[in-house]
Amino acid sequence: MKVETEIKKWENSLALRVTGVMAEMPGFKEGARVVVDVSADGFMVKPVANAGKKIELPYSERELLKDLTPAKAHAEALATPTDFEMGD
Repeated sequence: MKVETEIKKWENSLALRVTGVMAEMPGFKEGARVVVDVSADGFMVKPVANAGKKIELPYSERELLKDLTPAKAHAEALATPTDFEMGD
């Protein structure tokens, strides 16, 4: 979707107001962190990945670890990560 708008002067800078669909489609909100990709053709503004998104999990860490013992954890059955997996 293309939106035509106007760049205006804002004190000693230029400004582009992000209104309507320009804010709604990418989910921009006041204070949102963005990345601006600048080239000779113009610029593209994208939300910072996972910026400010809180993940809601069904259980807390405390609930998951409640009553956990070494016998119940089956730690001996866990795979050992390779050096490649660890980035070495």
